[in-house]
Amino acid sequence: MPIGESEVHRVDHVGQVRAGFEDFRNAGLASLFYGACFAAMGGLFLLAFNHAVQLVTAVTTGFMLVGPFFAIGLYELSRQRERGETPRLLPTLLIWRRNLSCMSVYSLILIVVYLVWARASLVVFAVFYQGGMPSIESFIEQITKFDNIEFMIAYLVIGGLFATLVFAFSVVSIPTMLDRDQDSITAMIASFLALVRNIPAMAVWAALIVLLTAIGVATAFVGLVVTVPLVGHATWHAYRAVIKP
Repeated sequence: MPIGESEVHRVDHVGQVRAGFEDFRNAGLASLFYGACFAAMGGLFLLAFNHAVQLVTAVTTGFMLVGPFFAIGLYELSRQRERGETPRLLPTLLIWRRNLSCMSVYSLILIVVYLVWARASLVVFAVFYQGGMPSIESFIEQITKFDNIEFMIAYLVIGGLFATLVFAFSVVSIPTMLDRDQDSITAMIASFLALVRNIPAMAVWAALIVLLTAIGVATAFVGLVVTVPLVGHATWHAYRAVIKP
């Protein structure tokens, strides 16, 4: 049955992170496995594009945009614990097959958005970045010294627009498709309604996700081993709070 507007609740997100931490603590190695996968992929990106920062930033940011899909195993771990089961890694590895057609459509939409964002990132670098395409060292140096402020503003504004768009339509989409076997469009509409009805709380939630992700990236992606599972489990509880069971 499609989700109606009356089924999307207004809610305060206080406690979601705490509940996510409890899931993370109870799932143990299963949660850490997913965090390690995110960290490993981040490290591979950094290694592959060490001399092409214009691609590193696009790929890293884009990877975080499609992160909700890759975190589906974390949602299932929380779902297992919610049902009173012992969290087990193996059943979560293929959980995406539960609603394969809708997951595929949703993934395709996010991939298209990601590719557009990657192209936009290259355009911003080409138009606003001074001194040619930088290395990672020179890029970080310019950021820390607040040089090339026009580039930083343009990059943040355009990246923020893409991130806001994806956040609006994905904040609880994957949990909805996983839990209720909804189609991708209905799940994305429900996610948008959840955002509209909880703008202050969702703004705090988005800022928290950005903070935890930034901590993970700032630690050479090692921190993602912990921060990604924490965000993933907390997102499941945010879904439970805003969508009527």
